[in-house]
Amino acid sequence: MDRRTVAVVTPYYPPKVGGVENYAARIARALADSPDLCPVVLTSRQGGLRSTVRIEDGVRVVRLAAWLRLSNTPLSPLWPLQLRRWLRRTGAELVNAHAPVPGLGDLAVAVAGRRPTVLTYHAGSMHKGEPGSGVADRLIGWYERLLLPRVFARATRLVAVSPVSLAAGHPHATQITPGVDTTRFTPGPAASTRAPVVLYVGRLDRSSAWKGVDVLLHAFAQLTDVPGARLRLVGGGDALPDLLALAERLGIADRVVAEGELGGTALVTAMREAAVLTLPSRTEAESFGMALVEAMACATPVVGSAVGGIPHVVTDRHHGLLVPPGDPAALAAALSELLTDGPLADRLGAAGRRRAEECYDWDELTDRYLELFRTVLQPPCEDPFS
Repeated sequence: MDRRTVAVVTPYYPPKVGGVENYAARIARALADSPDLCPVVLTSRQGGLRSTVRIEDGVRVVRLAAWLRLSNTPLSPLWPLQLRRWLRRTGAELVNAHAPVPGLGDLAVAVAGRRPTVLTYHAGSMHKGEPGSGVADRLIGWYERLLLPRVFARATRLVAVSPVSLAAGHPHATQITPGVDTTRFTPGPAASTRAPVVLYVGRLDRSSAWKGVDVLLHAFAQLTDVPGARLRLVGGGDALPDLLALAERLGIADRVVAEGELGGTALVTAMREAAVLTLPSRTEAESFGMALVEAMACATPVVGSAVGGIPHVVTDRHHGLLVPPGDPAALAAALSELLTDGPLADRLGAAGRRRAEECYDWDELTDRYLELFRTVLQPPCEDPFS
């Protein structure tokens, strides 16, 4: 049987760490393991002005040079021509594009020709709502109001990663959430026996201030009833110096550890050792919360903001605790409760593990993707693509 090529087009791809990157890599890996489908990944290159082609983890990855970056968005005027050329060269018969970062995914849908396209949309509205973000929010508003609906209409099928994804509710949309490898992210010791470590895993970029890490620092400064508590920040980005300076001003610098980006066994270990993981996001840009599910798979109790897709992952006091977004006092109270109430922490940790196994197993979710691709693909035609 001839294998049919699916082009997975994503603005970023591992080794860059992030939820979208992990999601796209999982799809590519499932395609590589499939008997009838095979992947090629088209993504942006971080640094350098020449494109590269390499085999990474058994997957052919084409990294297109980005000439500039606008906020978190890589761009190049050559991408329309390059995408067409690589789609032809690789024999891609279907395009699976990933957004919300504008640019590469949108262009892939636009230049796909007669190839069917599956657009996976990973976020709710990307409005930042932060001081000084007026220009960026106006551009985002223009994109989401005028351009994005045209991209959605052009795609053959849409995939929403959660009910708050902007793709949700469209007639040709289906929901496939991110998942977790429950054989790798496994329970650590009982949460009540762990050292009082609060863990954050995610981006630390100025353009991602909506992640609410500053709120977390203010909350941790109020966590005065847990002697020896420490805060571990796992992730990288240009906001890290600002956040460490804030920790200094709040008088907690000696209890805050910046780990940088972690992956593989180191990330799993951090999840399994933490007493609680928190995701203090402020806006609907947080459409899911991958770190929450990874922690839940490790039986680590979680605290999330009641915003975006997080309440669809965590039911308050069933699988974790939810707090109002942007409320340091409420976040501090929730963290304190989990760090001081051992039976509650153990119960929520165990419930989180069950939910991860029942709802977010990657193998089942990627199987759904492969079936979607097979459904969308038409029998091979003899005419060349446009």
